[in-house]
Formats: sequence, C-alpha cells, structure tokens
Amino acid sequence: MQLLSFCFRRAAPQDLKYKGEPTRLKIGNQNTFREYVTLNRGTQGGRGETVIGDRNFFMAYVHVAHDCIVGNQVILANAATLAGHITIGDHAILGGLSGIHQFVKIGAYAMIGGCSAVAQDVPPYVSVAGNRAKLYGLNLIGLKRHGFSKERIEALKGAYKLLFRSGLTLREAAKQAREKWKEIADVESLVSFVEQSERGISR
Repeated sequence: MQLLSFCFRRAAPQDLKYKGEPTRLKIGNQNTFREYVTLNRGTQGGRGETVIGDRNFFMAYVHVAHDCIVGNQVILANAATLAGHITIGDHAILGGLSGIHQFVKIGAYAMIGGCSAVAQDVPPYVSVAGNRAKLYGLNLIGLKRHGFSKERIEALKGAYKLLFRSGLTLREAAKQAREKWKEIADVESLVSFVEQSERGISR
C-alpha cells in the first residue's frame, strides 16, 4: 500500500448519530492513497465497517464516507467524494470533482464523468455525466481497454438499447435481452442490476 503524507485513514464517521461505537475500516492490498485522502470507518447504524478492496487508486482529496464498499481496481480522480453507504463495483472510474449521493450503487466498469453529481444508481458498463448525471451510452473505451471481445460489446450494446432506448417496459426489455443474449454473462449482470435498483437509474 502506498500512503502519502497528510492522508487520514480510519477517521471517525461524519454522522451525527455516531456516538463513539467501535466500528471498522478494512483496506485490501496494493492500494494507492494520494495526498489528503480521507477514509471514514463504518457506523453501528450501517454495516459497521467501510471496506476498500485491492489495487485501487485514490487521487488527491478523495473522500470515502462511512459504510461504503469500494471494489477492486477502482480509480477515484482528484476530489471525488462518496457519501455514506455507497457501493462501487470493480474497475469503475470516478472523474474528478464528482459527488455521489448516499446509498447509490455504481456498477462494475462504469465511468462517471468529471464534475458529475450522481443521485441515482449507475449500471455496470455504462458512462454517465452531468448534474444530475445522465446516461451517455456504454463505456466503450473502458471495455476495450479491459479486453472485452467484440461479441461481448455488441451484446451489451443491444441490451443497452433495449433497456434504455426502446420504449419497452423494463420487464419486457429484460425478457428480450435475456432471450437474445442468454449466453452472455455481461448482459445478465446489466439486466439484473437495473431490475434490482432501489434508487432508480441515472438516465
């Protein structure tokens, strides 16, 4: 783990309900924390711990609040800010000065544009940007960089169009996507994420 000066880990959660209860911050292997990164412990009212996975890159002034779960190989650019209870999937990228609302879920391989305000869930494999953040299609550059095959990308393109651009109900779009690309696990991941969203999807 690379930890630079002025980085503050295991700080008490910034939650008025917190009264000093014993909670935890768990950090995996080979993470980089640049200047002035702050990481808060969990709360008793949440899951009791904040969890950071492996091989993540936290640039300067990043803040991770209480009870967040950050996956593996995630990049948080300068001053990206996570409120409490956020979950971020593997290989996601958060642009600089982006702010994520509490309880939001961000899927694997998602890309959040710089200066975005994200108040609803962001599905895996997509790009969002803006205040409030809106969908801008698949994160094609990211998928290609991670070695996604043409077949996988084309399947995700089709599923994306069904879910977000076809005008179909979610139930019908999900059904058609599963029937057409039943052999592609990425499509199932995308469809299941959208179906299970509690905050709604950033559109």
